[in-house]
Amino acid sequence: MPRQARLDAPGTLHHVMIRGIEGAPVFQDDLDRSDFVSRMGLLAEKTGTKVLAWALMDNHIHLLMFSGHEGISKFMRRLLTGYAIRYNLKYHRRGYLFQNRYKSIVCEEEPYLLELVRYIHLNPLRAGVVRSLKELDRYPWSGHRVLIGGDKNGWQEREYVLQQFSESRRRAILAYRRFMEDGRDQGRRPELVGGELIRSRGGWSQVLSARGKRERAKHDARILGREDFVEEMLREANKKLRRQLRTGAREASMEGVIRKMCMEAGVEEQEVRNGGQRRRVSKVRSQIAYYLSHELGISMAEIARNLGVCSSAIIKAVQKLESQKEK
Repeated sequence: MPRQARLDAPGTLHHVMIRGIEGAPVFQDDLDRSDFVSRMGLLAEKTGTKVLAWALMDNHIHLLMFSGHEGISKFMRRLLTGYAIRYNLKYHRRGYLFQNRYKSIVCEEEPYLLELVRYIHLNPLRAGVVRSLKELDRYPWSGHRVLIGGDKNGWQEREYVLQQFSESRRRAILAYRRFMEDGRDQGRRPELVGGELIRSRGGWSQVLSARGKRERAKHDARILGREDFVEEMLREANKKLRRQLRTGAREASMEGVIRKMCMEAGVEEQEVRNGGQRRRVSKVRSQIAYYLSHELGISMAEIARNLGVCSSAIIKAVQKLESQKEK
């Protein structure tokens, strides 16, 4: 199957869904929930990940966040791995805790951000964990209570969400509360979790236009947004993938060159890579650096990292060979 481009640029809005393996619970008690929330908060602050909404259920979790400088993948790997290790030790179990890795949908901020905040925070009400909005106001395992001022933490983007409603915090909380009330009977919304999106990259579907005519619209199961947003995200992701593939091919070529030239010269590759200073080793290193620079266009810094010496040493070695070849 062709490799798909990743949609993981810093600052991208993600709706992340995490499920227990085969529908099993991922929390046994409030200490487990508290541990997960604590880990999430510490990681959010450390990585610059901005959490806008979240809800912990017995066997699944919803998160809405802008990815930080490391992207969403590293954040989620550290969060889920750390929690799963502690959980398994606590309950004397082995094996996977979560179903696959997680599901992440890249979302267009306008018009979906507030809809997703509401959908995620209404999860406990839809599932019958709480029976009313008043009970939801007291429910400690979602970001709703933080938004209305019932709880405080330093990592949830409370102000960012409330400012979508009003500059006045009091009016914003009232407007947010009305917004939640208006949506309480909406039920499950498949379009917000990828359920109604075509599950093939760059697929096309027939949609009904405002004029009543059927038109083609581009969709992707990993993206929630209008057609132009989907196309832009796919363009950016494919550019990133092409860069990664070029980098991988360049690294493979560099490895092959170093191995081949060391073998032909009869010196140990490890000695060359470890910065060995024997005259014969230094000569081979210079020849390798010259070839990588002139034939493959690899930077001096990257060559230096792979040959165990500083960049200035590589520059001098290449310049010396250049001058010799010019004579």
